Amino acid sequence: MKKSKTYFDMLMKDDKFREAFEKEYTKLLISEKIAKLRKEAKLTQEALAKKIHTTKSAISRYESASYSGYTVSLLEKIAYACGAKIEVKFISLT
Repeated sequence: MKKSKTYFDMLMKDDKFREAFEKEYTKLLISEKIAKLRKEAKLTQEALAKKIHTTKSAISRYESASYSGYTVSLLEKIAYACGAKIEVKFISLT
């Protein structure tokens, strides 16, 4: 049985749309992973903030899909404070 194309499938054929979607999706994934990691470590936003010497509002921003200022250093601090480490992986687009 042939799968029928959805509107989303058609949109993803547009390079600009796909690029924008993938960028936003990546931000969403990172923010969700930070929140999940924090919760698994049984830390509140305030407790995590204290461990990495920042504020609760900063942690809230990092857990928001609209945040885009992540650095490897920041992600390492968050991971370490939660008893984890980060792993960077590059995936070919071709």
